[in-house]
Amino acid sequence: MIANKTFDEIEIGQRANMERVLTKQDIEVFGLLSGDMNPTHFSDEYAQMLLDRHKLVGHSMWAGTLITSLLGNDLPGPGTVYRTQSFEFHHPVELGDKLRISVTVTGKNRQDGTVQLDCRAVNQRDEPVITGVATVKAPTRKPTDAGSPYVTMTMHRKAAFNKLIDYVKDFPRIPTAVCHPCSKEALQGAIDAAKTNLIEPILVGPEAKIRQLAESMNLDIGAYRLVDALHSHEAAAKAVALCRSGEAEALMKGSLHTDELLGAVVPSATGLRTERRISHVFVMDVPTYPRPLFITDAAINIYPTLEDKVDIVKNAILLAHALNIPQPRVAILSAVETINPKIPSTIEAAALCKMADRGQIVGGILDGPLAFDNAVSKEAALIKGINSPVAGEADILLVPDLEAGNMLAKQMAYLGKADSAGIVLGTRVPIILTSRADSAEARLASCAVAAAYAHWQRESQKVKRAVAR
Repeated sequence: MIANKTFDEIEIGQRANMERVLTKQDIEVFGLLSGDMNPTHFSDEYAQMLLDRHKLVGHSMWAGTLITSLLGNDLPGPGTVYRTQSFEFHHPVELGDKLRISVTVTGKNRQDGTVQLDCRAVNQRDEPVITGVATVKAPTRKPTDAGSPYVTMTMHRKAAFNKLIDYVKDFPRIPTAVCHPCSKEALQGAIDAAKTNLIEPILVGPEAKIRQLAESMNLDIGAYRLVDALHSHEAAAKAVALCRSGEAEALMKGSLHTDELLGAVVPSATGLRTERRISHVFVMDVPTYPRPLFITDAAINIYPTLEDKVDIVKNAILLAHALNIPQPRVAILSAVETINPKIPSTIEAAALCKMADRGQIVGGILDGPLAFDNAVSKEAALIKGINSPVAGEADILLVPDLEAGNMLAKQMAYLGKADSAGIVLGTRVPIILTSRADSAEARLASCAVAAAYAHWQRESQKVKRAVAR
């Protein structure tokens, strides 16, 4: 329903507000539309080189357009016509900053039907980012309900990770062993997650090197515990030991190779293995899909057996539960949606579905084999006559093997502009497995996913202990 406030309805002091977090998608889209491709908006290195800032800076006029959108959408709303606008810029907007936008009516001119409004944007530190004054011609008529002109738009603002971060940061911080944070990206990611109230980092690595790096980045790490380790191999062993002892409830990869970290995780006697197969889950926020997509396994199990896939899907279902999806729909992917003895993944899909029917896999709704189009598009499923509670509405995509999963996840990220977070499950604690190519948002999102899972684990253990009594 489209609504506005006409000139006669508007009163002095009337106010409209909105909040918005600056994301990488906002920067990319604004740059493409405006043509402003200043590299300080797109590269951490250029932001530091030219502006002495450790984070990307958004376009100054991005905050200005939020003010114009508030005028056009809310106050006065549809039918508003600009007359004049002044802006003063006070502080830059950095990637991840949360702006509070407000417009307040300060005057009305009945002769020409214009309204004056005070405009401002303030960041999460209560610093003014932009202030100004707008004069607009207010609408004189109310719109009729002719239907929204936006119904055909399929792109949505990627907001799932922001919502997740807002949800998790109200929980107690999760003690997290950060293994070998000896690069700028690794250390900054851990500190950002701490400042966002997601984790309580325990920095494990060469103490002198970490302190020197923090000093070069102007980062204050005095509040965080630091466990000295001679090298990355020892850091991995000590970080895993912290998780085994219960001092840490999550493990975060720093600037060491994934194989080296997992080498300390895998041993039964000293590592973090459980009775369940270790697997990886990508949680992806895709702008053309209405809900987060879980892709598994695209990072650890190369050619999983049927037995492996049982654990992989169970791990993903538990993660969905931790993220408030009580009955996730699991699409078991293959190249086709029919069972073909020449394609082993179709046989395994059928077996997994039958196992779910018999109660061997619980907590989710399974269907397969499903081709990718049938899993994510109701239209494609209808055309092929597929009657399924999962088709077109999948939450979890169980891929045939690592190659298929890895290519699918990277296509979504690079061609579909999806944001992704990734964690490893099937271990005593969730493992935050970030890459050097991950953006700051992806690192935060991965920490938020792991924190949500660790909190869910903590609460589940409390329930189990209470039942045991």
